[in-house]
Amino acid sequence: MQVIENLKVKEKLYIEKLQNGLTVMIIPKKDIQKKYMIWGTNYGSNDNKFIVPGEQDVTEVPNGVAHFLEHKMFEQENGTNSLDVLTALGVNANAYTTNDHTAYLFECTDNFYEAMDELMDYVQHPYFTDENVEKEKGIIGQEISMYDDYPDWRVYLNTLEAMYHNNPIKIDITGTKETISKIDKEILYKCYKTFYHPSNMVMVISGDFEPEKLLEEVKKRLITNKPSGEIKRIYPEEPDSIVKKEVVQNLEVSIPMYTIGIKDVENNNKEDKSFIVKKDIGIDILLNLILGRSSSLYQELYKDSIIFGEQSLSYEFGKGYAHILISGISSNPKEVFTKFKETVTKLKEEGINELDFERIKKMCYGNYVREYDDVQNVSRMFLADYFRGICSFDYLENIETINIEYLNQLLKDVFKEDKMVLSIVENK
Repeated sequence: MQVIENLKVKEKLYIEKLQNGLTVMIIPKKDIQKKYMIWGTNYGSNDNKFIVPGEQDVTEVPNGVAHFLEHKMFEQENGTNSLDVLTALGVNANAYTTNDHTAYLFECTDNFYEAMDELMDYVQHPYFTDENVEKEKGIIGQEISMYDDYPDWRVYLNTLEAMYHNNPIKIDITGTKETISKIDKEILYKCYKTFYHPSNMVMVISGDFEPEKLLEEVKKRLITNKPSGEIKRIYPEEPDSIVKKEVVQNLEVSIPMYTIGIKDVENNNKEDKSFIVKKDIGIDILLNLILGRSSSLYQELYKDSIIFGEQSLSYEFGKGYAHILISGISSNPKEVFTKFKETVTKLKEEGINELDFERIKKMCYGNYVREYDDVQNVSRMFLADYFRGICSFDYLENIETINIEYLNQLLKDVFKEDKMVLSIVENK
């Protein structure tokens, strides 16, 4: 196994690509009671148009297939549900679908190998019938209805719809009742065979393990797979412009919710992964300088009861999309948006204060280091970064290269007013 060590956090990553194409990553945690396993596939809600390896024609499937497939994976031919089996073992098991990947996981202190048996069995043995697929449509249809009235989700999705013209990032991960009605077992099996091949998957395990022995246990439980070629994914062209500046939706909320979005798709497809990591770190620092808990703007808005509690600050990026999201609850979201833009303009004109920069940079570094304290956080982080072509250790190394000159340039390149949108959910 290849060993990658980071001396800053005193952590080692053991990584090996097996003969069937599966990448296994092991992060040992000496004397830690908790154990965590996550098995993910590089297949998310955005992957609705593709060419199957060995085929010539383009396959296009309805929105929501990746999420639907995740739901169906637990149901077994013998009538059991793997989630119930794992729960009976005393482990905390779950699964999730994002725009970019799908993952199956569990966390435990005991019965690790029994839980591994079950997880690796159900992920490798799908069971779809006309009846169980039809039944699932009703269950997911209820989930879709619930999310339609969920303010946190609507304010987020409305932001994406205001920013993106064509990219599937703006489409709800669950799909719609209309799109899932078109899903059948043949579509599910085709997507499973295409995207759940080991060469398109990665497994991350963290806990008190000897990596070589654990790897042998993984190999024992793998079924034989024929080699598979590269999946050609097809995404629509996305213009740099936004769709609209503002979107307001009325739902039952006691205090308005808001999200400010900044579209940034110009440079995110670069192959230079150090460029992507550095940009991610730089935007993290900038967001905390502008509206982090210790910023002047935060203190002003909080004191005037315009915002309440810490604001969510993030930079999301993937295949063909990249954007900044700033979210929170506010008595006056439009005032927050105005003050945010004024602060960005002032920073561009006057430059970034060196003392503020050093303080926030240290805080961000501390946040990165703390991720390694928890087996769940570190496992999910390495899995998500792997699918983006990044090693999570790169963040610890690249933060040292960030300086004020770089941040001032990033501020001008990314924080453009004509790329900013405001999404509000307020009471009827």
